[in-house]
Amino acid sequence: MKEKNVNVLETAQKQVKQACDKLATDPAVYEILKNSMRTLEVSIPVRMDDGSVKSFIGYRAQHNDAIGPFKGGVRFHQNVNMDEVKALATWMTFKCGVMGVPYGGGKGGVIVDPFQLSEGEMERLARGYARAVAPIVGEKIDIPAPDVGTNGQLMAWMVDEHHKTTGKFEPGAYTGKPVSFYGSLARTEATGYGIANIAKNAAEKLGMDISKSTIALQGFGNVGSFTAKYIDELGGKIVAVADHTAGLYNSQGFDIPALAEYAREHRCIKGFTGYESEFPKEEIITYDVDILLPCALENVITVNNANDIKAKLITEGANGPTTIEADEILNKRGILVVPDILANAGGVTVSYFEWVQNLMRYSWTFDEVQQKQEDSMLKAFNDIWNLKEEHGVSMRMAAYMMAIKRVADAMKLRGWY
Repeated sequence: MKEKNVNVLETAQKQVKQACDKLATDPAVYEILKNSMRTLEVSIPVRMDDGSVKSFIGYRAQHNDAIGPFKGGVRFHQNVNMDEVKALATWMTFKCGVMGVPYGGGKGGVIVDPFQLSEGEMERLARGYARAVAPIVGEKIDIPAPDVGTNGQLMAWMVDEHHKTTGKFEPGAYTGKPVSFYGSLARTEATGYGIANIAKNAAEKLGMDISKSTIALQGFGNVGSFTAKYIDELGGKIVAVADHTAGLYNSQGFDIPALAEYAREHRCIKGFTGYESEFPKEEIITYDVDILLPCALENVITVNNANDIKAKLITEGANGPTTIEADEILNKRGILVVPDILANAGGVTVSYFEWVQNLMRYSWTFDEVQQKQEDSMLKAFNDIWNLKEEHGVSMRMAAYMMAIKRVADAMKLRGWY
């Protein structure tokens, strides 16, 4: 069975439609939710280090703000496109709905390979993006954050440029900032911390002990590396790791602190010496392990590899790593998939905590933030698990059912349909 080229927006729309049908919502709910409320495409001229000027195309999609301001990351990646940004904004709406966070979904991106830019060029691009989207961004309107290819420093530059452009100092207009500049403790670690804990909770539901489980991890950027850190602290043995440069295997489990230090220095895992064998990076998905953690990009689990997956549990750290057709195969095979809109919701949850602290001009301790995150995610996990059991559906369907009901109720109360 060959899968057609997968459009992530179509995937997101199908997931929403399936959940709306299961809930038997008013047809207006899907009509409103299938598209973003607003999308913006901008051209960002940047003075390069050699004196030339190059224009970069950027986007911002705002999916739905029935519950609260738009919220979602900004990614700098060469494959960014409008449909991807719309899909990610859609998923963010339901990620916030799953967690009960009072936001709607937004997402942004710029078509660029950040590895090809100097630090100065990255700063000028970040500031150019912030200027371009300033009319539709603000701490009560739309709150961007880091994503693939961006980080806290870029957010600090964007806050500064937003101030210069609008005349308003709004540190809460962007989250994921450095701690020393209105950032929140435990924000950098949040997504990986959440994925690790959700994987542990899901393993327990299957009668598995994470400390006795073998684990394969795809992706070793911010999300993957912190997922690895907290899985390691829980006693899980990560035996296979892959990123965009290599796939590495160690039957005894990797020395995660050493691998993380290497990856921070070299921005990849290729060349790390603490492994037994190397394998084609794409094969990480079908590695013979108990738990699979896809923490890279979308559409990596497809009909071409879903039947060959050996893991009993998949916890989605990336956004949209599993296609609709592959998801059906996994469900039929009895493989538990914890969906992205729950598993990686730690980032937006702590972004919300950062935003609250910014509005209050007050800071919580690291332990307070992590405890609040853990409590929120455990409650969401248990609520979705119970809904799954009650209706006999997948965790993904249960998560969408919960989130869509919350958004639909808000839209109804506001008189949108």
